[in-house]
Amino acid sequence: MDDKKMVNVEIGKRIKLARDNAGLTQERFSELVGMGTKSISAIERGVVGVSIPALQRICKVLSISSDYILLDNAWGNDVQAITDRLKHLSPEQFAIANDILNKLIEGFAIHRDS
Repeated sequence: MDDKKMVNVEIGKRIKLARDNAGLTQERFSELVGMGTKSISAIERGVVGVSIPALQRICKVLSISSDYILLDNAWGNDVQAITDRLKHLSPEQFAIANDILNKLIEGFAIHRDS
């Protein structure tokens, strides 16, 4: 397999993993990034490469860094993965995520005390 094809395969695997981690089906993901499901499938399988504009949309939808997709170096562990995703949210999205996280931690504390 030539280098170009191998790069596409590795990038595709990371996109698929990030999509799966986000709990998105290919169908829903394709709607959010404005691409067809066949295109998403081809990218995830490494059959085709991903364009820069498509990569930007993918990273925005998944709230991840392009460094992770291109270089596989953004997620060292689960905590780092969550932190990296939160960094890419808009201030409004971050406020919502923060509120949800605070309620989740509060729920855990109540459960622990009962």
